[in-house]
Amino acid sequence: MSFVIRGQVWKYGDNINTDIISPGQYMSLPVDKQAEHAMEAVDPAFHEKVKPGDILVAGNNFGSGSSRETAQMVLKHHKIGAIIANSFARIFYRNSINVGLPVVEMTDTSLIEEGDDIEIDLLAGKIINHTKQTEYKGTKLPEHLIEMVELGGLEPYLAKKLGIS
Repeated sequence: MSFVIRGQVWKYGDNINTDIISPGQYMSLPVDKQAEHAMEAVDPAFHEKVKPGDILVAGNNFGSGSSRETAQMVLKHHKIGAIIANSFARIFYRNSINVGLPVVEMTDTSLIEEGDDIEIDLLAGKIINHTKQTEYKGTKLPEHLIEMVELGGLEPYLAKKLGIS
């Protein structure tokens, strides 16, 4: 994984909860089938238009609701590059790191619009909007969490630390 992520923005509002990200009625399906319903309550065409490396940008309290990791897994299935939000529900934030999905907090995501071409430097906590030729400050992940994301999540991170192949 690169510590710099660049992609097209898909923009969402406040309080996007885990049932919006990954509707509960599809939990018994394999992840690829669950992913067909990702974000459908707010964006019915999400699964058809999102491309690997794209970046989700949202407002406050992204990922509130259930602590199950299906929300992160359907976004990973779509190969989302990262998520930027004003704030995250804490359990969603940590579960994202646990599955290797980069998350960045930014004070005012209203500065970014859908369709913008942005780049995130996870090490510097810097967000560059190439469309608007502007730069924003985001949170920098602690180095051990960056390593966890780079390795693909908590399980591969622990396997490396414990010397298990």
